[in-house]
Amino acid sequence: MPHLYRAPGPQEPSTPKDARITHSSGQSFEELRRACLQKGVLFEDPDFPADGSSLFYSERPQIPFVWKRPGEIVQNPEFILGGATRTDICQGELGDCWLLAAIASLTLNEKALARVVPQDQSFGPGYAGIFHFQFWQHSEWLDVVIDDRLPTFRDRLVFLHSAEHNEFWSALLEKAYAKLNGSYEALKGGSAIEAMEDFTGGVAETFTTREAPGNFYEILEKALKRGSLVGCSIDIRNAAESEARTPFGLIKGHAYTVTGVDQVNVRGQKVELIRVRNPWGQVEWTGSWSDRMAFGDFRAHFDKVEVCSLTPDALEEDAVHKWEVTVHQGSWVRGSTAGGCRNFLDTFWTNPQIKLSLTEKDEGQEECTFLVALMQKDRRKLKRFGANVLTIGYAIYQCPGQEGHLNKDFFRYHASQARSKTFINLREVSDRFRLPPGDYILIPSTFEPHQEADFCLRIFSEKKAITRDMDGSVDIDLPEPPKPTAPGRETEEERQFQTLFEQVAGEDMEVTAEELKYVLNAVLQKKKDIKFKELSLISCKNIISLMDTSGNGKLEFSEFKVFWDKLKKWMSLFLQFDADRSGTMSSYELRNALKAAGFQLSSPLLQLIVLRYTDLELQLCFDDFLNCLVRLENASRVFQALSTKNKEFIHLNINEFIILTMNI
Repeated sequence: MPHLYRAPGPQEPSTPKDARITHSSGQSFEELRRACLQKGVLFEDPDFPADGSSLFYSERPQIPFVWKRPGEIVQNPEFILGGATRTDICQGELGDCWLLAAIASLTLNEKALARVVPQDQSFGPGYAGIFHFQFWQHSEWLDVVIDDRLPTFRDRLVFLHSAEHNEFWSALLEKAYAKLNGSYEALKGGSAIEAMEDFTGGVAETFTTREAPGNFYEILEKALKRGSLVGCSIDIRNAAESEARTPFGLIKGHAYTVTGVDQVNVRGQKVELIRVRNPWGQVEWTGSWSDRMAFGDFRAHFDKVEVCSLTPDALEEDAVHKWEVTVHQGSWVRGSTAGGCRNFLDTFWTNPQIKLSLTEKDEGQEECTFLVALMQKDRRKLKRFGANVLTIGYAIYQCPGQEGHLNKDFFRYHASQARSKTFINLREVSDRFRLPPGDYILIPSTFEPHQEADFCLRIFSEKKAITRDMDGSVDIDLPEPPKPTAPGRETEEERQFQTLFEQVAGEDMEVTAEELKYVLNAVLQKKKDIKFKELSLISCKNIISLMDTSGNGKLEFSEFKVFWDKLKKWMSLFLQFDADRSGTMSSYELRNALKAAGFQLSSPLLQLIVLRYTDLELQLCFDDFLNCLVRLENASRVFQALSTKNKEFIHLNINEFIILTMNI
């Protein structure tokens, strides 16, 4: 379900007490520090131990690291010395210049810095070897606690460090960020905008310098005045160009920080200047204006500028607005909701669908402004398990009068009204749109189908917009049980299986699960229009559980006849959605098949069914399909019976109840 909150702009960082505790003990920073002080010990973090597991996951250290506390490295360690500034950030032996560029930019915004680096800690009174930092992750702030043991070699910090050897805030911040992402190695390679968002919870926008607006200088000037974090880089065309030095002293593929812009008068003419910082600190621009460069040179030599704003206000405009922000958390799950982009029509419609209702026009305008930011979660943390950043994007379709999850035919005959500029392998894709008031469906997806990830979708709108997850909990319309065929109107087929039923059942005219299995397999194997192996014993036990009204664990012939009518309908559905007549049904067609049978399921329940009943190729045979339907109907009837008898007893909706029963 979406979480709705208002973001008045410009937005000030929330107070540290709002951050969620993340330590495995469940204790806050203050509680952990107090316990250490009472015991007279220095904190040692079991969640991020001082050993190789916190350093690397795919290689062994090239040098023998020794973990040391700052007091073991220098005599008088300081947390922050003379204020936190961009000169406190010097890159070490880790390829995380993108992170350093973001930290350097963070130091230019005092309020944002105070949020990430709480000021309630030092090496003075109250020191207990424990520090904490706060990061934004997927719409919430997290409080990350660490101990102050740092990797060293010959009494020197190996990774990020300050130019002042007795200042440690930046090294400890890097360690906390490494813990957030699983290890130091996980920080290798990235985009500065990723860390900028984690430091602010802001909104990212990327500009290509050669295609930027004519007032690009004013845009960057405004961004810096508003406290936005700004970075820039030079693209590389191949791996060989990575960190290659240009004739003017710039490094390709390297993350730089934009720290200021200014204008100077030269011979009566104004010259626009921009100041750019290299986290390495030793390789500099060698062109005109030395440490500063002319803005024209900047546009000629740098390819990309990334801006992380604290609000979604357009940098091209002077006005500051109030914004409505809606957050949706979702997943792409192979076999059920990982449909890929519109190029893959057969599965595209199975992606998560979010309905967006734009109800109010912008002041003095005929359209509604909104910004959509789609972020894939935890890909950096999952790198140790082989996960890469996926190629993602989204499309927006107009859907007046449409309710429920849109099917394949809708997308076959309707074009999108808007879409992300591109599908790209970045953590987040964001774009700004203007569309007329109305109802729209927003579909976030990976480019290729069958790729799994969790995502966070943020929708910022200047006026109130109503959003609804079309794949959330929905009611199940339980189909009415079919009535048995009237006496004297039985078909030849029914007369034949009645004879067989009587032979198997014996005098009591009831069959056990084993006997039912024999009857059904004997009848179904004569069916020429359905490829069929045989029904399992578990399916027959589930059938008896569904149809047995006497509770004796057997099936009477009258109960069997009711089930047979139901079974014929289900066989017809299976054939309808087994389009290639392979004898199996694709998991992506399962949603429609179940809907046709009377079950409209939430995505979590559908994902559970796919996991339980499909094979490695995401296919279901008829036995799996039948077993699934029987269990769904059985669980639905139990839910209805319980909720009718005792409404206070049931605190779950029907989808949640079925998930619970299917896990038993």
